[in-house]
Amino acid sequence: MKIVIAPDSFKGSVSAWEASLAIEKGIKRVLPKAETVLVPVADGGEGTLDSLVAATNGRKVAVSVTGPLHRPVQAAYGVLGDGETCVIEMASASGLCLVPPEERNPMVTTTYGTGELIKKALDDGCRRFILAIGGSATNDGGIGMLQALGIRLYDSKGNPIGWGGQALGDIADIDDRNFDPRIEESQFLIASDVQNPLIGPHGASHVFGPQKGATPEMVEQLDHYLTRWADLVEKKKGIRLHDLPGAGAAGGIGGAFQAFFPATMKRGIDIVIEFTRLGEKMRGAELAFTGEGQIDFQTASGKTPMGVAQEAQKQGVPVFVLAGSVGPGVETLYQYGIHSIHSIVSGPMSLEEAIDRAEELLAQTAEQVVRTYMANPAHHE
Repeated sequence: MKIVIAPDSFKGSVSAWEASLAIEKGIKRVLPKAETVLVPVADGGEGTLDSLVAATNGRKVAVSVTGPLHRPVQAAYGVLGDGETCVIEMASASGLCLVPPEERNPMVTTTYGTGELIKKALDDGCRRFILAIGGSATNDGGIGMLQALGIRLYDSKGNPIGWGGQALGDIADIDDRNFDPRIEESQFLIASDVQNPLIGPHGASHVFGPQKGATPEMVEQLDHYLTRWADLVEKKKGIRLHDLPGAGAAGGIGGAFQAFFPATMKRGIDIVIEFTRLGEKMRGAELAFTGEGQIDFQTASGKTPMGVAQEAQKQGVPVFVLAGSVGPGVETLYQYGIHSIHSIVSGPMSLEEAIDRAEELLAQTAEQVVRTYMANPAHHE
């Protein structure tokens, strides 16, 4: 019997690879001879880099870059097995995880380090890029990244502007004559599920600004600054970012990619499924397991379990989802090929205990699911 195991990471607890091994352990207690195929996956957020590097036998390259608060941070990018495709997780250079809660302020946080990562990968010979842009700490419209790659931005007096969301308000002129010429000969695939425009009530500042530390006053200011930036970009590039779907992703960096790069945007899980060749690995499987820390109605918008289930459904493979917690609205997921959903929390316990025991609980739940499945006389090893 062939079983595919394709979970996401359980954030703050176990990586996608550790989750895969734990599920496999539980399955093997019941079916020691089963053929298990481990495909740790991600949906374009945290873990995308590790998932794609592992799936293609690639390598990771450590780089010191400018962090969101202008201090050096240790980041990394991945080079896939083909030797020319680079994977960058924006969060490793410009992520909210790098900013202590009391220092969160999108007026000052910058995407400069993300630009430095791209530049280093270009130096490394990469010309195909996958950019996972989830988890950013920024609302600077991507100007920091553009500055790191040679674009010069000036105020009305001809002075170079600074970094961060507040610097957007100073821009009067965009000089792209020194923009890294290697970008034009490269391809950029942006992994993002965000369809928000750059500005307005559904734009970057209003929707995502508060979680990055923006006060209501800052939200209004940042939206105003991004509007001015979008006006300048339209004049310079002929591309209207104001209401362009996806331009508001990651504090507006989605718009910078669409205006200045040869870039296309695609759902993160679809990119990961393609590069891990999940569909191919699903062939001939009798069942599949996936999972993530929290499953609820939002999972249907392109999270890992949804993507795995859709891929399995094409081949008639039933999918079991294991989750740390099961929230409201999960019944909508059954129409997409999910067979059943199981919380791994086996009894009353604190969140800390559930996190500490995640591997044991995953193995235990996977074992129980397989025992139930095998109780049907139609299923045999």
